[in-house]
Amino acid sequence: MENKEIARLLSETADLMEVAGEDAFRIRSYRNAASIIASYPERVADIVCNPERRVTDIPGIGKGLAFVLSEICQRGSFDRRDEMLAKYPASALELLKIQGLGPKSIALLYEHYNVRTVDDLERICREQKLRTLPRMGAKLEEKVLRGIEAYRKSTGRFLLSFGQRTADELKSEFLSLPGIEKVEAAGSLRRGRETIGDLDILVTGTGAAEALNRIVQHWKTQEVLAQGVNKASVAFGSERLQVDVRALPHESFGAALQYFTGSKEHNVVLRTNALKQGLTLNEYGLLTIEGDQRVAGETEEEVYNRLGYAWIPPELRENCGELEAAQAGTLPKLIEVTDIRGDLHMHTNATDGKATLREMAEAAAALGYEYIAITDHSKALAMANGLDEERVVEFAQQVRELNRDGLPLRVFSGLECDILRDGAMDISEDALAQLDIVIGSIHSYFNLDAQEMTDRILRALESPSLRVLGHLTGRLLMQREGYRFDFDRVAEKAAERGVWLEINASPERLDLPSDFVRSAKRKACKFTVSTDAHRPSHLHNMRYGITTARRGWLEAADVMNTHPLTKFEQMLARR
Repeated sequence: MENKEIARLLSETADLMEVAGEDAFRIRSYRNAASIIASYPERVADIVCNPERRVTDIPGIGKGLAFVLSEICQRGSFDRRDEMLAKYPASALELLKIQGLGPKSIALLYEHYNVRTVDDLERICREQKLRTLPRMGAKLEEKVLRGIEAYRKSTGRFLLSFGQRTADELKSEFLSLPGIEKVEAAGSLRRGRETIGDLDILVTGTGAAEALNRIVQHWKTQEVLAQGVNKASVAFGSERLQVDVRALPHESFGAALQYFTGSKEHNVVLRTNALKQGLTLNEYGLLTIEGDQRVAGETEEEVYNRLGYAWIPPELRENCGELEAAQAGTLPKLIEVTDIRGDLHMHTNATDGKATLREMAEAAAALGYEYIAITDHSKALAMANGLDEERVVEFAQQVRELNRDGLPLRVFSGLECDILRDGAMDISEDALAQLDIVIGSIHSYFNLDAQEMTDRILRALESPSLRVLGHLTGRLLMQREGYRFDFDRVAEKAAERGVWLEINASPERLDLPSDFVRSAKRKACKFTVSTDAHRPSHLHNMRYGITTARRGWLEAADVMNTHPLTKFEQMLARR
């Protein structure tokens, strides 16, 4: 059993215990254990099953939890979880995924209206009964209904990062087989969508049939959904992600890659154009209608070129002007991961990070970065031990001393400063002035109406210290929709004030959304792409932020942390 699955069982049990109003200490111990296990570098199940290892050697795991972990690894559950599921239906776990509801609210709904399912909850809201319960009202009803809609849209979806890890794992396995020439993931994963529904993998070579056998017999395959000569479909992993593996002839690989990458809207226009030229385009190739002669198909480039287009990067294939640009020769030269010179948003164990300032700096230096900014939280985030004015000034001094210590990169002192409800910055301007870079972010009061939220951000933009607006929409993918505000007004004001917009590369955020990125570029905004890393391994998430930037049509010049150190320092000082 993977760490993520063990952590999920512990976390869900803690949620059910909170619904039941049980001991807060026990609930907290399960939540802490879930957090520890989810981020532990080894498979905890391997430690539990190894008689020469002790799971209690993991910091934070005591004897009681060791017994629970042993139960989980033996039978996939444990007594406390079974007791909770006997008391509450398993559907209660679904209710906890609805934005706006917490365990105490669910307990009230269960007690007063016997709400057991998402359908029950929707009915109660539409009958306006939710507002009759203590500490609830009409606004919460509206929020819960929006949360239900968002939950239903996200059901069966997976984060881009999860899909990419799975694709990378399978690609590596398939390429190790004899006779494999090419392996590529297609579909929404290749286009860089924030979430995916399934995974398409295309394989070519004399050994392609063996790749179908490998996925069918894979130890992570939960169910074989279909198996034929050229295709196998399986439910893969504990999450049951549908993986379709297709074996293709060499001469059709490019056409199939184009076809299965999509998007549907992009492909419709492409096929219509082919028909006008007396050709037909499908997954087997670009063929003449008369005579069925192949004219292209081995590579994507020859398919696009034969139809009169420059090759179009997969991230742009959404029928949003890319085909016209490809015909006119005006496609952007999209930013690459290798263009990034530094990461400007990360946290240390001074607040809620898991590594020291020096450890984060050394990890960034190992990636070849020229500079980074350490941007711990400000005091409003008390749960994260945010910095107050005195600690901010001390931190700035600490970074200056560190830079004199011979590090192979420059460290900028920074802060992710909360934007308070009224738009004021959480830290005084005198203290902020001691820092090299200030990111302004919203972590509270997400439910303000659109006008108040817009005014809040516009006021924050008046701060003379503010350099970057962080994760501007506040969304958490498949968990929380972004708050409502007038993005156009904010983007225009940010461009006017010289404040950069962050593309947050955390796979749970990918915020700004790519359509906002493209809109902001048209308003002359500049951007940063940063990871919001809370541990060294998170620095590798930069790839997902770059994917979002590419989907927003950004070039390297649009992103400030592509500049060499000297020029970046000049840009940072310029307002």
